[in-house]
Amino acid sequence: MRIQVENLKCGGCVSSVKTALVSVVGVQEVTVDLESGMIEVSGHADRSQLIEKLAGLGYPEVGNNNLLSKTKSYVSCAIGKMSH
Repeated sequence: MRIQVENLKCGGCVSSVKTALVSVVGVQEVTVDLESGMIEVSGHADRSQLIEKLAGLGYPEVGNNNLLSKTKSYVSCAIGKMSH
């Protein structure tokens, strides 16, 4: 399953996304393309649950971005950098 998101800026963002999505039941592997914002998830997870999880981190599906999402993404990015 592929989901294109907004607000991916760096390796910290990628780390936060991977950590969050791998914790979702049914997700086996997560690949993130920083350049395109494309996230590929393998396994048997519910798409709406993944989109909700990503939006909660500040990485909404393309076309659903807002100021709150942008702000959340900076926090997730910083957390990802610290755990890197």
